[in-house]
Amino acid sequence: MSIERVLVVGAGAMGSQIAMLAALGGMRVHLHDAYPDALTSAETALRTRIDRRVEKGQLSQRSADDAFERLVFSSDLSAGAADAQLIIEAIKEDLAAKSALFARLDALAPADAILATNSSSITASLLGAATGRPGRVINAHFFNPPLVMDCVEVVVHDRLDPDVAPAVLDACRRMGKSPVALPREVPGIVANRILSAIVREAAALTDGGFATVEAVDEICRNALGHPMGPFELLDMAGLDVNYQMQQLIFEQTGVDQDRPIPAVVDLVGRRRLGRKSGGGFYDYDEKRAQ
Repeated sequence: MSIERVLVVGAGAMGSQIAMLAALGGMRVHLHDAYPDALTSAETALRTRIDRRVEKGQLSQRSADDAFERLVFSSDLSAGAADAQLIIEAIKEDLAAKSALFARLDALAPADAILATNSSSITASLLGAATGRPGRVINAHFFNPPLVMDCVEVVVHDRLDPDVAPAVLDACRRMGKSPVALPREVPGIVANRILSAIVREAAALTDGGFATVEAVDEICRNALGHPMGPFELLDMAGLDVNYQMQQLIFEQTGVDQDRPIPAVVDLVGRRRLGRKSGGGFYDYDEKRAQ
């Protein structure tokens, strides 16, 4: 199955960039959002990013123009779903909202269409249960920002139809990505579970008085070669986002170590959400951490 027609649902940073990747890969793409203002913002942001690539010589003007010709910005979900072969959901990390969307997509899309979720914290099996096609529901987890990050986690599960994963892997490669096929589901998949383990240990070290937040981040950068320390990364991503992701993972596994870490719970309770709120593990003044 060669994917030629794609619908991406959710015009935030993740969804809009995934849609752009598919258009650059030669696929015809509908980018859907229920809010027209979100579509306008997405188009503006994408044109800025792509124009920058053209200016740097990373992309030809012709390729950029052709990609935008293949990309439709639409608030009409049924129009985008009607002939889609692959639908990628990229809305907020909320099980009820995603399940409702997948049930609606199941009713709108062709019977053989693949329904993919960009979620790393909610498994495809859970979302597939909201549809009549659990064998055609899969996790295809892109990393933020999709236009830059190379990896995509593609997760196989017991009920998956045999043609689904190969089709999704091929589509990801055509988008210029390096997808990794994983043989079993686990909430959080691989990257976020490894990152969560690092964050838990970093928090245990600071809670125990063995190191400061600044020291942990500096050691991770300078000794381990991480681009950012774990606390810096949490602040950049948003502590509320981390809390929500970990809570969703814990609700699926029931394992205590998958709970949000107490330091994050405390900061979120005080509305210190990271860079976007002006303070998290660090205070921010004109984008400088203190």
